[in-house]
Amino acid sequence: MELKGKIINFLGDSITEGVGTSGPDYIYHAVLKKNVGLKEARNYGKSGTKIARLLEVTKDPFDQDFNLRAPEMKKDADIVVVFGGTNDYGHATIPLGTMDNEDITTFYGGMHHLCKYLIKEYVGKTIVFMTPIHRMEEKAFSWSGKSSDLVCFVQAIRDVCEYYSIPVLDMYKESGMNGNMRVWCDRYMPDGLHPNDFGHDIMARKLQKFLENL
Repeated sequence: MELKGKIINFLGDSITEGVGTSGPDYIYHAVLKKNVGLKEARNYGKSGTKIARLLEVTKDPFDQDFNLRAPEMKKDADIVVVFGGTNDYGHATIPLGTMDNEDITTFYGGMHHLCKYLIKEYVGKTIVFMTPIHRMEEKAFSWSGKSSDLVCFVQAIRDVCEYYSIPVLDMYKESGMNGNMRVWCDRYMPDGLHPNDFGHDIMARKLQKFLENL
């Protein structure tokens, strides 16, 4: 795919918003825009947000999940990139659910709702998901007697996107960053979660190659 002149909507959480970088020009989508000559790279990232819906939604920005915010995006984009899931896992408030469960308050259900909405609103356009990268202290937590680690949320993204035939850039497997490794943290993600400028440069280059190969 030729990326020059394209418009991309980036729907995400704090990483897409730019937390951890030294400024807007160093966020992965801004780097991608510069490297390939995008017409626009629209930042729809909001810190703390999740893909799934909380049982009780308030006006707190953290409660504005991806499904609530997706309709706010402009519809003239050529490509939509969704990068989330780490907060669904990390805040320990979202049940994983199952592939056949479309309850939007579960992660699988939230993924189903989001994919269906994007396919409907951006029919004929390119939709891509990016899985979460490894983060510090990936530990299983218990929800209703079931244990779900970050990799389970990553697998849910793979499962649902495969069902809808949506391409997935698996950053969990291929980012080259891992918040559990001190040497990687020091270089790419000092807080063990949010990549710095170096980390965003890596993500930009991997996303560029992935999109160009579609």
